[in-house]
Amino acid sequence: MAKLHAFITDETGATAIEYGLLAGLIAVALISSFVVFGDALFNLMGYGAGGAANVIGSQAAKLG
Repeated sequence: MAKLHAFITDETGATAIEYGLLAGLIAVALISSFVVFGDALFNLMGYGAGGAANVIGSQAAKLG
């Protein structure tokens, strides 16, 4: 019974487990945000209609 009580009250390693859980939650949040906003970010910065490259090119053509 004393060994069981010692095992339950032992807190060594708890900090490492908490950091692991936090890292896992952050990873899930990043992956889910990439999935949700991935296409919008690609269109904003990429080659999609209204992308940054197209907008800058069209505005430069208007100036020049």
